[in-house]
Amino acid sequence: MKKLGKNLLFFGVGSMVLSLIHMQFILLAWIDLWGDTVGWAIRVALVLAGVVCWLIGKSQEESAAQA
Repeated sequence: MKKLGKNLLFFGVGSMVLSLIHMQFILLAWIDLWGDTVGWAIRVALVLAGVVCWLIGKSQEESAAQA
C-alpha cells in the first residue's frame, strides 16, 4: 500500500509540475482530453489518493511492527 501511495503521489505531483511547463507523462496524456479543469481535478485526486494509500500503508507497517 505504501509503495502504491508513493507512486500515485509521484505521478500526481509530477503531472502537476509538468502541466505548468506544457508537458505531460505519456502514461497520463489522456487527462487533459476533457479540459483543464477536469485534468487538474484528476491530478489532485491522484495526489490525495497517494497520500491516503501512503498513510494506510504506514499505519499497517506500524501495527505489524508492534505485533
